[in-house]
Amino acid sequence: MKTFPRGDRVAAHIQKVLSELLRKRIKDPRLEMVVITGVRMSKDIKNAHIFYTITGGEQATAAAAQGFDDACGFIRRALAKQLGLRYMPGIRFFYDKSVDYGAHIDTLIKSIHADVRPDHTETEEE
Repeated sequence: MKTFPRGDRVAAHIQKVLSELLRKRIKDPRLEMVVITGVRMSKDIKNAHIFYTITGGEQATAAAAQGFDDACGFIRRALAKQLGLRYMPGIRFFYDKSVDYGAHIDTLIKSIHADVRPDHTETEEE
């Protein structure tokens, strides 16, 4: 049985604790609809890259980024209390573009299906 590296376990714990913080303790309206999609740790566990997504377009994304910048100190202190690590890793927040990319691919697939008739021949565009 292969064990998970320590960085992966710490990343999963950070994601769980941060999601709970966002839901219960952070009252910033810019961060209300944020979903933490992943955490990637450096090999030495000194840095955590936290990926998030939010609905609402570019304005909501920019507001969430500013909200994370403003709340970074509070988040780091709260994580340090909950994680119980000897050294708290540095945290940086990044918008996760994979959800937008997936939606774009889904739109492309639907447009392809709309251009094909039930008998699997393409429609003629005039």
